[in-house]
Amino acid sequence: MSAYISLPMFGAGTGQRLRLEAGRCRSCAALVYPQRPQCPGCGDDAFDTAPLSGTGTLYTYTVIAGGGAPAEFDDQQTMTGPLTVGVVALTEGPHVIAQIADADPETLEIGMPLRAVVRRLFDQEGVVRYGTKFVPAADA
Repeated sequence: MSAYISLPMFGAGTGQRLRLEAGRCRSCAALVYPQRPQCPGCGDDAFDTAPLSGTGTLYTYTVIAGGGAPAEFDDQQTMTGPLTVGVVALTEGPHVIAQIADADPETLEIGMPLRAVVRRLFDQEGVVRYGTKFVPAADA
């Protein structure tokens, strides 16, 4: 099963994905990441762009064995083995799901500090897709 994302759709989310930009609701000041058409708090649809620091802590994680990830990650799993995916509680409040890189899953601890890095995600339509992964803060 694949999570196909067309090149135009992938490109439209570059700011959120590569620069970690959230939406700050103009009505209630809530940070919304990833940004949605409406604020989940008050329902308003007007946002300003708010940069996120890219730092946070590991909230939870799982290890996805071969065959468990979407098809676009098959090559990565073939080269590196199982994928570690976690929920990261960003310093500013939002939680984000991302791959955890450069860490043996045996060394991960809930609450450990992490830092965002831009890395290759996968190839699709002959184009390398980049996005945010998280690494232990000491390694960044």
